[in-house]
Amino acid sequence: MTAVRRFTLAIHGGAGTVARAALSGADAHGYRAGLGAALRAGHRVLAGGGCALDAVTEAVVALEDDPHFNAGLGAVLTEEGRVEMDAAIMDGRDRRAGAVACVSGPRNPILAARTVMERSPHVLLAGEGAERFLRAEGVAFAPATYFLTQRRIEALDRELRRRDSGKPDRRSDADRHGTVGAVACDAAGHLAAATSTGGLTGKQPGRIGDTPVFGAGTWADDATCAVSATGHGESFMRWVVAHEIAGRLRHRGECVEVAATAVVSALAENDGAGGVIAVDAAGHFALPFNSEGMYRGVIEPDGVPRVAIHDEPLT
Repeated sequence: MTAVRRFTLAIHGGAGTVARAALSGADAHGYRAGLGAALRAGHRVLAGGGCALDAVTEAVVALEDDPHFNAGLGAVLTEEGRVEMDAAIMDGRDRRAGAVACVSGPRNPILAARTVMERSPHVLLAGEGAERFLRAEGVAFAPATYFLTQRRIEALDRELRRRDSGKPDRRSDADRHGTVGAVACDAAGHLAAATSTGGLTGKQPGRIGDTPVFGAGTWADDATCAVSATGHGESFMRWVVAHEIAGRLRHRGECVEVAATAVVSALAENDGAGGVIAVDAAGHFALPFNSEGMYRGVIEPDGVPRVAIHDEPLT
């Protein structure tokens, strides 16, 4: 009988955490509950013998449906008061990949990205052209009002008033670095990664971050690792963060924890606040960050979700 390999799912809800001193007990519970629900959704797939690709899809859908996180329902608003969302998914078995950028209607952008991967000859579709394709393929859309949560409306109002006043930009991590993502190794040793974001509060319409840029915010290759990033997207693109981590495994023979930690540490010296989650084909994982915190969690075959927000251990 062939032994079942260790499987692992790791997730993040963004490096844009609420500062420890400002995080209420009720909010902390909400974030932890959301992370736990996403971990359990992905675990059900893996525990049933499912593939890593399906596990990361289910985990990210759960995070997109939770208004605590900056993706899907909880996406932040552009300076014009609407959502423009990015998402990407990648299969480590053959490097199949799909992404969407600047889309405003799909209820779950990660499902839109997977539709691009599976039903189009392209890797990345953006804007109105992407939306026409997704509607034709039957992807579920939500009305604009679905995405207008009170929390995000208030955050945009604060940012626009700051700009009008001429005061310096002192937005919190929570308004700057919101993203969700998942990486998984399944029982067959295959890897996958998925990432989804609403971007930056008050961003210029048309701005695209690192999330849908393969090798920057999202990457998966069975030969090395799967990575999902969260943070200052422009820096993550310039430093090709996800692929840099994979390259250190491939060319230096580093383990995933050493590689991911080294890249995230180097980013801190180049205005690259944020973090990553990464997993290799043996199920080893790494969750390094250089910001005040990163909503994150891991689940393994025992089915026990372990989560953390700031610099405390997973519990």
